[in-house]
Amino acid sequence: MLDTNDPLVALVETIDWHSFDKTFVVYYSVDGRPAKSIRLMVELLLLKQIENLCDESVVLQWKRNPYYRYFCGMSEYISALPCDSTELVKFR
Repeated sequence: MLDTNDPLVALVETIDWHSFDKTFVVYYSVDGRPAKSIRLMVELLLLKQIENLCDESVVLQWKRNPYYRYFCGMSEYISALPCDSTELVKFR
């Protein structure tokens, strides 16, 4: 059970991710290899800035930290990394 007073839990409730997804979906192509979710990539970059982490650390901490996964919309543990840290570089 997560602490509902945690700043990341509070922050996720203030962001309208549905509108965000609707706005940016037009920039995604249906051709080629499936892309990572734009929401996930933005969430990882936000976590990186909020927590002052490097790309490699934010990706690894996402796997270890349930608050990071909650912030990124995950409701259960996933053992795989969300992406390779180099994908954050390309996304930026």
